[in-house]
Amino acid sequence: MPVPGPGYSITVRVEAPPSASAAGDLAGAIGRAGGVITAFDVVESHADRIVVDITCNALSSDHAQEVQDVLESLPGVRVRKVSDRTFLVHLGGKIEVASKVALANRDDLSRAYTPGVARVCTAIAENPEDARRLTVKRNSVAVVTDGSAVLGLGNIGPAASLPVMEGKAALFKKFAGVNAWPVCLDTQDTEEIIRTVELMAPVYGGINLEDIAAPRCFEIEARLREKLDIPVFHDDQHGTAIVVLAALRNALRVVDKDLSECRVVVCGVGAAGSAIIRLLQHKHPGDIVAVDVDGIVHRERGDADANLRSIAETTNSDNRTGSLSDAVKGADVFIGVSAPNLLSAEDAAAMNPGGIVFALANPDPEIDPLEAQKHAKVVATGRSDYPNQINNVLAFPGVFRGLLDAHAREITDEMMVAAANAVADVVDGERVNASFIVPSVFDSTVAPAVAEAVRKASPAVED
Repeated sequence: MPVPGPGYSITVRVEAPPSASAAGDLAGAIGRAGGVITAFDVVESHADRIVVDITCNALSSDHAQEVQDVLESLPGVRVRKVSDRTFLVHLGGKIEVASKVALANRDDLSRAYTPGVARVCTAIAENPEDARRLTVKRNSVAVVTDGSAVLGLGNIGPAASLPVMEGKAALFKKFAGVNAWPVCLDTQDTEEIIRTVELMAPVYGGINLEDIAAPRCFEIEARLREKLDIPVFHDDQHGTAIVVLAALRNALRVVDKDLSECRVVVCGVGAAGSAIIRLLQHKHPGDIVAVDVDGIVHRERGDADANLRSIAETTNSDNRTGSLSDAVKGADVFIGVSAPNLLSAEDAAAMNPGGIVFALANPDPEIDPLEAQKHAKVVATGRSDYPNQINNVLAFPGVFRGLLDAHAREITDEMMVAAANAVADVVDGERVNASFIVPSVFDSTVAPAVAEAVRKASPAVED
C-alpha cells in the first residue's frame, strides 16, 4: 500500500501552549492522522507560547489538509502557515542559464561578444559543421512536448507540462552534464510540431521528444528522424524500452530462464509498450503477446490501427485471442505500461513458476506489488517506494551523453540495445537478486557506462 512520501511534504508553523507535553501532543496528533514527521523545530519560545515548524510527509493533498485540521483541533493550538515543500522547489523554475566564460572586463566582452564573435560566426557560415564544435550545439538537447500525454495527467497542454520538462532538463544536467532546455509547443498538430522542431534544430545536438500522445508520436518521431541530421529520441518509447530490457535481462538471471524460451505479455500498446515490444524482439524472445484495452492483439482483429497491425504481424505466434487473464495464463513475464489494477492476484498466480512481473503504471501499478510478490519471483514497478524501480533516468542522460560525444546523426536500435546492456551490467553477478535487478538512479557509474556503450555503437562523425 502507498505510504506518506516527500512528494506531499508540508511544513506547518504552529503556535502551541508552552507546556511540557506540547511537543508530544503535536507529534501524537500528526501520527494519529497518518502523517510521518521528518523534522520538528522550535523557532520561537515565549512565556505564553511556543512556535514550532513541523515538517511531515502525507499521502496526498487531501491528506495534508487532514493533518492541518487535526493540529488546529488541539486546545490552544493555532496554525499560522502551511508550506507545500514541492511547490517551494518549483518557485521561479528549476533551471537557469549560466555563462561558461568570464565577462569581467572589455577584453572578455570583446572575445565573447562583439567584435570577436563575428570571426566565429564567419567560420561557421563557411563551414556549418563547425557549429557542433564552436557553439552550445555540441552539448545541447531540446526537450520537446505538446503537453498531450504528461505523466499520469493526460492532455494538460504546454504551460502545465513545463514543470515536468524543467525537471527533465535538470536530470540531464545532473546525471550527464548535458545542457537541455524545455520546448513546450502550443500546438498539437502533427505538421506544425514537425515543422517547428525542424526549424529550431540547428541550435541543438539532439531532440528528446517527451509526453506526446500516441499514435501521433510515432509519425512525429519517424518523420523527424528522416528530416534531421541530429538524433531524435522519444523517451516515453525508447527510454522506457531500454530500462525494461536491462531489468528483464537481470530478472531472467535471478529466475534462471532464457528469454528465448519465455512468453512475454506486454499490457499496454501505446508509445512505451510498442517500443518495448520492438526492442525486445532484438533479443529473440520465445513469444510476445500484446494486450490493449480491447484484449489480445492478434492478426484477425478488425479494429487495429497501423501500429497494432505492425505488432500483430510480428508477435503472438499462436494467434491467441481473449483477455489479459487469457494472455498471462502460463506466461513467464508480465510487463505492464497501462493502467492501475488490471492484473489480479489470480492472474499472477496463473503464470509459470518463477514468474516476473513488471507493473509499471504510475503512480498506481497494474497490481499491488505486495500482492504480486506472493506469486511472482521478481517484481518491479515505476515507484521509488518499492524495490526495483524502472526509471528512465537510468537511460536518457547517458544515451544523449554518448550521442553528443560521438557527434551522432541518428540513434539506432543497436545503440539502444547497447545502452540496455550497459545498465544491466552495472549490477554485477554478485549483487543481482530478486530485489536488486537495476542500479539505483543515483549510482554515478550508470550514465558514463551508458554513454560509452552508445558512443562505441554509434557510427560517429569525426571532428
